Parts: sequence; C-alpha cells; structure tokens
Amino acid sequence: MEKLNFGKIGILMGGSSTEREISLESGKAVYENLKQLGLEVIAIDINTDSKDENIRLIKSHKIDCAFVALHGRFGEDGQVQEILDNLKIPYTGSGREASKLAMDKIASRKIFEFNGLPVPRYKILERISYNANLQFHNNLELPLVVKPATHGSSIGLSIIDKKKDLNKALDLAFRFDERVLIEKYIKGREMTVGILDDKALPVIEIVPKKRFFDYEAKYQPGMTDYIVPAKLEEEISKKIQSIALSAHNILGCFGFSRVDMILSEDNTPFVLEVNSIPGLTSNSLLPKAAKTIGIEFTQLCIKLIELAYEKAKNKVTT
Repeated sequence: MEKLNFGKIGILMGGSSTEREISLESGKAVYENLKQLGLEVIAIDINTDSKDENIRLIKSHKIDCAFVALHGRFGEDGQVQEILDNLKIPYTGSGREASKLAMDKIASRKIFEFNGLPVPRYKILERISYNANLQFHNNLELPLVVKPATHGSSIGLSIIDKKKDLNKALDLAFRFDERVLIEKYIKGREMTVGILDDKALPVIEIVPKKRFFDYEAKYQPGMTDYIVPAKLEEEISKKIQSIALSAHNILGCFGFSRVDMILSEDNTPFVLEVNSIPGLTSNSLLPKAAKTIGIEFTQLCIKLIELAYEKAKNKVTT
C-alpha cells in the first residue's frame, strides 16, 4: 500500500452531549485504525460547548484535517462544522447547514414531507405551548412515538399505547429539548441504510429483542440482531435504498450518513431521520454495511478523509 499523506489529522471526539460516551468509542476506533497505518493522528477531546474554547483547542493542535467523530449536540448540529469552515480546515462529513437540518428531526421531517418522501403522520409540540395547555389534544391514533426534536441514540424516546401515558412521555422528552415530535407509531420492520460517497450501501434490518431500538438495544451487546443485508425482495430493497439516498441528498448531506426507516406491513418505507455522523466503531451499522461490499473499516476511514479534502477543494460548505 502506498504511503498516505494527509498531513496531521485531528480526531474530534467526546463532546458534552448525552452521546459523549458513544462518541469517545467512535473516535477511539477511528484513531486506532488510522494510527496503525502510520498516519499522523491526534485525539482531540471536545468537552465543552464553548465556541471560543474549542476554537483555541483546535487551533492549538495545528491540524491539517479534522475527522469529526462527534455525536449529538455540538457535533452533528453544525456548530463544530462552522468553526472548521471559519478556520479553513477540511473535515469529514456534511457541512454546517446540512448537519443542522439532519440533527433537527422537525426541520428535516418537514423537508422530507415537502419533497414527497413518505414519513409517519406527526405533530409538533413546544414546551411553552405544553406548559400553557397540559391537556394536549392529540388527533393521532394510538400507539404514538414521542421523542425530543434534536437528540440521537433514542434518548428521551417513548412509545405509548395508552392516553394516560402521554403526559409522562412528554415530560421525559421535554427533559432533553424545548420541542417534541409526536408521531404515529408504524408497525413494521426497522431498516437502516448507510450512504457512502453518494451511493446507498446494502440495507440492514434491525431486530431488537425489546419493542424498539432504544439506547439499551443499541449499545448493550446481545440486545439486538442485525441482518446484513436485509432479507428483502430486490425491488423493495432498491426502493428503500433510493428513498434513503434521496433523504441524504435533499438535506444536502455530504460524504456519508445513515438513514433510519420503518418498512410497514404493506412494504411502504417511511423515513424517520438522517444521522449525519453515524456510529463509527467497527461494529457500528454503517461500517457493517460497508464491509458486506468489501470495504473494511480502515478503508472506510480513509475514504472519508479523501472526501473531506475533495469537499474542501471544491468548496462544498453547505
């Protein structure tokens, strides 16, 4: 293998969001794989939301490229991307605006709907309205999914079957956000599609041993089975991939993402959300999908760095 020369690569990891521990795992996996290749890499632990402190921290390391392995707030919401844009440092993944849209489940949901992508029926509730009117009038049929607008890893998410449980679910979601998305629960199979370099990877079916793919099911070994690739008719598989790629492109995402979907019992794929920085350990879903087409984890990391430099060269900053 020829000697790679990407300059000094800073792996941005950690963050101060509820997904800090997962981000540290992603960052460590990327760091160790790039280090084994003999690349010049440094792990940079982001532990504050302070813009000024992070600018000083990133500048102090004099990096040539940033590998963003941050999940959640200040990683996927466009804030760190804006800092890197202003410092003119190439970085992996989507730009500021696309990251901000993907992180906001309400903003992205409206864009999907406007562009004709199938999404579950939903309502939006803001804390100020909820406080003013505790008797929230729900016109969606039970069961419902209640989740914060801008959190990942299923944090703050509830599925409710009884009307009396709605306020409790809302209280939980409002612990994490000022806005909450309430959507009709769709019975079906959970699917996810990784996107890499404007191509959809094989569909993965997620089969949690609990009712849904919550935080424990995602990160506790043995709590979920993954079928890679999903056992689907070719026509349905291609439809899911096509819709996932459309969702990625509609938000303006770049390089890679992962699109979560539900395939209903009548085989209609519904888009739930786009993760602009999906998990990046060798056991994470996007790397699993990439591996099925011969792209090992180290190759995936290298590809993302190459795309980062390509984006900077073409000045793709949306």
